Amino acid sequence: PVQILTYLDGVVKVEETELKPRVGFLYPVITHNISVFINATRESDSGHYMCTVNVVDDVTSTGKNVGVINLTVLVPPAAPACRLHGNPVVGSNVTLSCSSEKGKPSPAYQWQRTAPTLQVFFPPAQDRVRGTLKLTNLSLDMAGVYVCMAENQAGSAECSVVLEV
Repeated sequence: PVQILTYLDGVVKVEETELKPRVGFLYPVITHNISVFINATRESDSGHYMCTVNVVDDVTSTGKNVGVINLTVLVPPAAPACRLHGNPVVGSNVTLSCSSEKGKPSPAYQWQRTAPTLQVFFPPAQDRVRGTLKLTNLSLDMAGVYVCMAENQAGSAECSVVLEV
């Protein structure tokens, strides 16, 4: 494991890692609260962090002086790409697809038609995991603007596609 911060004999040592300019103690170490902060978090900061406190000449503390926490840095979805697959003529079937290249956890997708009439879609026509919407037996009144929202706990982003039948 990489040591990020070390406090020994009144001196704070910060290891030379990509975290160095972004990490530090929240409180003066003399308060005995050794909580740390990480500024400008990145997805790569995710992982297990271990706190080890060694008390000089205290043999009884061995094995009881370690705390571990798992950090997961969430990433909002990147702007998704909306596409139309198939030939949009009356009576045919088309599929609208929506995918976002970034997002942690993986985003869920929701399609809706906004114009000329608001319409929300549900399975099996819509696949919220894959981001697809299947439109069958196209008619002229199915034309309009279809909007896809990619969403996770960190945020959301959307794209749209115009369906002309």
